[in-house]
Amino acid sequence: MDSQVVAMDESFDLLRDPYPLLAQKRRDSGVFRGSVMDWSKTPDSLKPEHLYAAVSFDAVNRVFRDSKVFNSKIYDSTIGLFIGPTILAMEGKPHRDHRNLVSSAFKHKSLLRWEPEIVRPVVNALIDDFIAAGEADLVRDFTFEFPTRVISKLLGLPEEDLPWFRQRAVELISYTVKYTRAFEASAALKDYFLAQIDQRRSNPTDDIIGDLVTAEIDGEKLSDEAIYSFLRLLLPAGLETTYRSSGNLLFLLLSHRDQFDALQADRELIAPAIEEGLRYETPLTTVQRYATEATELEGVHIPAGSVIDVCIGSANRDENRWERSEEFDIFRKRIPHITFAAGEHTCMGLHLARMETRVALECLFDRLTNITLVTDDDPHIWGQPFRSPKALPVTFDAVT
Repeated sequence: MDSQVVAMDESFDLLRDPYPLLAQKRRDSGVFRGSVMDWSKTPDSLKPEHLYAAVSFDAVNRVFRDSKVFNSKIYDSTIGLFIGPTILAMEGKPHRDHRNLVSSAFKHKSLLRWEPEIVRPVVNALIDDFIAAGEADLVRDFTFEFPTRVISKLLGLPEEDLPWFRQRAVELISYTVKYTRAFEASAALKDYFLAQIDQRRSNPTDDIIGDLVTAEIDGEKLSDEAIYSFLRLLLPAGLETTYRSSGNLLFLLLSHRDQFDALQADRELIAPAIEEGLRYETPLTTVQRYATEATELEGVHIPAGSVIDVCIGSANRDENRWERSEEFDIFRKRIPHITFAAGEHTCMGLHLARMETRVALECLFDRLTNITLVTDDDPHIWGQPFRSPKALPVTFDAVT
């Protein structure tokens, strides 16, 4: 790797708060040579020679939308090694065809059914477990739990498999740290999902795996490999980001008491609060793309073969797009953020994620009052590129 390609300045606490440095970088240019990622634990064979980072909204938006020049095939040599070929790394017609097949499992009428039948009961069951205590850690007891339970029910997995399923998911998404264990988790999940697929071929079910097994467009069905690779992709996409984004929003609201109180008094503010939380504390701050040809981005020359950090978190705080961009404000004028990416790789689960978070807030507000963040141990949002609070200790009264 080029010795001049350096990660972020050590004078900044990048895990606690990367945003001051990102703001500094944006003032210099929308793109810089270097990386916002920690490559220290990555095997040398996986490290790219040329690294650049897109940090302005315009630069990030262009990278996402120009999939011919900035494609996502880099994932074939990173997480794709562990989860197999998926739409994450596909481009053009193969991507469109697979996306159309897979998206049938997330159709609008399914969301309408999932909310009362699955999501709301899961959320209320979790609140049942801690409501009598008058205190809880909303990360451990709530935000970490409900997306996992929702996804497992949407997939139609047996409840007793949940602990095993969650552990394999954690091992899989930790591939940059313990890649041998990630390979083992990937193989175990492949075998597990193949058994689930076979069961549904014999006995069709009304769940996501059942939908994927029967999905057909122009006479084409998904292969077993495409199905289990997608299901492995669904773990970091469906669990990691939703649990983190909901935890971020709760922390931000509890840390801005006037906005929290306004939200409790007016449920119409839930939707804008969710969007502001996604903008201000993006759960996945950075993804990557590969430059298929030499190009120029925001006046910076990008050599062919470069890897570009697409800094979503930085783009969402671009002062050229939002006034007071470094402030959390649920009342601000709505300007679309880019948390769910853009272009043909826009996140398919964005409607499910928003619905899950809305239901989580509604159920908390319905059943708890006087929710107060306990600040003795300085709870805060932390991490890079995944960000969320490690704990959210609260006290509350039960609504009677």
